[in-house]
Amino acid sequence: MQPRKTDLARTALQAHRAPLDMRQRRLLILCDGQRSIAELTALLGQDAAAMVIQLIQAGYLVTGADAAVSTQPAPSVAAATLAPSAAAASAAPVERRRSLVAARIYVLGILEMQRHPNAAALFRDLQQARAEGEVLRVMQSALQVLPALTSEGYCQRVRQRLMEALPVEHCSAFAEVA
Repeated sequence: MQPRKTDLARTALQAHRAPLDMRQRRLLILCDGQRSIAELTALLGQDAAAMVIQLIQAGYLVTGADAAVSTQPAPSVAAATLAPSAAAASAAPVERRRSLVAARIYVLGILEMQRHPNAAALFRDLQQARAEGEVLRVMQSALQVLPALTSEGYCQRVRQRLMEALPVEHCSAFAEVA
């Protein structure tokens, strides 16, 4: 089963005010019709399968079967399919895809959690940034401001996760940012 977004999901992702939490938003972004439940579970954790079922029932996701027969949504079939997929996910590690979009979403989430005026300003700047260079500049600024807002250990974890999400060609620009 390879879930993909519905028009409702695309609208919710663009609006930024839909009744979705950050994990649900991340899941919707990753559901492109190419990833299986096993891959989504490897990327997001064991509760990804349950979130897929919830989002299918809420109308944000459809499966291949749902798209072919739109009159018969099958959340119970989805639940039966998920158990073997979760076991397969633990057996086969999945290489995470790197993208500037994923890195941007991650930094936006970190800035949103800070509850500080400087973080809020950087959040707005990053949200409005359109050019690749501008996005990279704002993300670098965020990494420079973050140590003043949080602990050193947290900053190191954020930096490490960002380096895992960034495309390899952009990692060198963030290597000197401490």
